[in-house]
Amino acid sequence: MAEYKVLKTDGNAKRAEFKTVHGTIQTPVFMNVGTVAAIKGAVSTEDLEQIKTQVELSNTYHLHVRTGDKLIHEMGGLHKFMSWNKPILTDSGGFQVFSLAGLRKIKEEGVYFNSHIDGRKIFMGPEESMQIQSNLASTIAMAFDECPSSVADRIYVQNSVDRTTRWLQRCKDEIKRLNSLEETINKEQLLFGINQGAIYEDIRIEHAKRITEMDLDGYAVGGLAVGESHEDMYRILDVTVPHLPKNKPTYLMGVGTPANILEAVDRGIDFFDCVYPTRNGRHGHVYTNQGKINLFNKQYEKDARPIEEGCQCPACRRYSRAYIRHLLKAKEMLGMRLCVLHNLYFYNTMMEEIRDAIDAGRYKSYKEEKLYGMGQLKNDNKN
Repeated sequence: MAEYKVLKTDGNAKRAEFKTVHGTIQTPVFMNVGTVAAIKGAVSTEDLEQIKTQVELSNTYHLHVRTGDKLIHEMGGLHKFMSWNKPILTDSGGFQVFSLAGLRKIKEEGVYFNSHIDGRKIFMGPEESMQIQSNLASTIAMAFDECPSSVADRIYVQNSVDRTTRWLQRCKDEIKRLNSLEETINKEQLLFGINQGAIYEDIRIEHAKRITEMDLDGYAVGGLAVGESHEDMYRILDVTVPHLPKNKPTYLMGVGTPANILEAVDRGIDFFDCVYPTRNGRHGHVYTNQGKINLFNKQYEKDARPIEEGCQCPACRRYSRAYIRHLLKAKEMLGMRLCVLHNLYFYNTMMEEIRDAIDAGRYKSYKEEKLYGMGQLKNDNKN
């Protein structure tokens, strides 16, 4: 059974370890996003081991519509399929259903929508999401929820959150049933619930209290970083996180920039994921401790330095900015791959530094130094 243990706190920042059936996760942690069981940018499982990845995150919806969760189950589950023996978190597919599916009908039983791949009709509800994730045999399954728009009106958000709570109970019942079946690959699969409520403080707080009573394995804050301001996001975290259990992991979904992560750790969050490091890397935008730089800029044409002096990632140990820029300009896949590896290494290393700073009781000064250094590029918070 999973065990979450807080090792140290520094203000609201917490340093913990989370023991799972696939190994122990040191938190705060950044989960590396591998949508279809691979990190975009030609990054292998072997690469993930070398760049200090602790948790890989795969996408329930995408794996369901392409290749199929039943086939992955036949192949022995996601860990075996992608040859990765550390923890995997699968999201529920809810966010993709609501963001990708143009035509969709939300009913009490679930959501009817058309696949963005071939247009075929699909139904997904709490039970279906749990069944898909059980087939994938991930370490952590996310509950099926609706992610309402941050600008949705209050009545819509309240009704949506109430339905998400009812769906969560169905997820909990279904995962318990699935974990008891003989054919289930991972009978220790964990379930995280998701707090919603857009930017309405009272709805967020009330929902946090209701889902806390359900005694789940972990708790996520969803529906942020979807268009609201950074100030709104931090305000919602300030009021919501105190109402989630201190003795369970907290996960801020889809966030974010290095600055977002540093601020959210200070508000008690310990799990993160975001496509920024991989997406930016594929476009030649790389993170450094002095801010983000665009390797397509002409100023790097003859720059013999690595992306960042002292960085031990596979790109910086061997190649210059000039060479990587040349690869990007020539549309050579290696350029994209090196930038993605560097960015993920940068994020994973920053999380190590965060853990060390909390351990040493100096998180506040670490955060300020890190933000000051990266603040030389003002657009880092905007992406």
